[in-house]
Amino acid sequence: MEPRRILIARLSHLGDVVCALPLFHTLRTVAPDARIAWVVQPEFAGLLQSLPGLDRVIKFDRRGRLGAWLNLKTELRSFRADIAIDAQGNWKSAAVMGLSRAPRKFGMATVDWREPSAARVLTEQAPALPNDQAHIIQRTLALSRFVAESLGADADAITPRFDPDLAPVERARGRDLADRHFPGANGSSVVLHLAAKGDVRSWPPDYYRVLAEQLLAKGQRVLLLSGPGEKDHGHHLRHVLGMRPGLSHWIDQNNLREASAFFAECAQRSIPMVASDSGSMHLAAANGVRVVTLCGPQDAARTGPWPVAPDTPHRTLRAQDSPDCAPCFSRTCRHPKGNVCMENITPEAVADLCLSLADSSINSTE
Repeated sequence: MEPRRILIARLSHLGDVVCALPLFHTLRTVAPDARIAWVVQPEFAGLLQSLPGLDRVIKFDRRGRLGAWLNLKTELRSFRADIAIDAQGNWKSAAVMGLSRAPRKFGMATVDWREPSAARVLTEQAPALPNDQAHIIQRTLALSRFVAESLGADADAITPRFDPDLAPVERARGRDLADRHFPGANGSSVVLHLAAKGDVRSWPPDYYRVLAEQLLAKGQRVLLLSGPGEKDHGHHLRHVLGMRPGLSHWIDQNNLREASAFFAECAQRSIPMVASDSGSMHLAAANGVRVVTLCGPQDAARTGPWPVAPDTPHRTLRAQDSPDCAPCFSRTCRHPKGNVCMENITPEAVADLCLSLADSSINSTE
């Protein structure tokens, strides 16, 4: 029997919420009449609140202490899920499963949980993937397939979707934004997404200035894009670089649906984006943007832009003299010389790659 109410738990972070979109699209396909709710942290809820077919967004503020849990309990009990799906795999999401009181609780294989002991809350688990180094999207697709088959659907007949399903009015907004930041039809363009301060996956701040200057000198149009976590960096670069021909600044971009629409239009115009491993990188890739990922402590085969090799349009750049400890997957760097796996990726190497992508894009349209 088709469920009447389905609950998804993927609370954070932005990249992981983006990578859970294929699960939602699968559920919408296999249970077209069901109501679907998604539990997510408030800072990522904007991506989901206008998602067609998502009936309810339940916000959980992890900083709200006991009051946040009591509010969550009330909302979950009022929703009365028939099935709940844990797409996160830790104690926090397992608590959501328990509070939901759903008779059927689905999730990934225990080996794929960040906190495996919490998987005991589940009633049904997807089989473990043969590759324990699988990409996060592969885990999502495996979970989606398992749930679809458990609900009696033909999983082979479902084409995975990765995008946030933008409405026509949102796409029009994306075109307006692209026209504003990349006016005119001539010349090549690049989006440089600034890195968050203090994140070991981040590129050194001044490297973006050098890269922007090198690309501008080669006739490229450049947009320096920053979200709330990078706005200070964005203001600094606007002060240092100023407003010059071919350069645009978009500081403190904080609307995830608007960013999606902009990225979708960049994809239409074959405008690539340079970024470190981040949620915005995943959001851009989900909307079809060709991403150049600056990769140090992370492994693009596990957390990089989807799809991965051999058919990927994306590019991953590592330092030629990357240390033996990379990738380490750590959120803190213990290398005696500092974060060299990111510092040794030179602006010159990134500029060369961007220019080669621009040349290949021009040649493909001739």
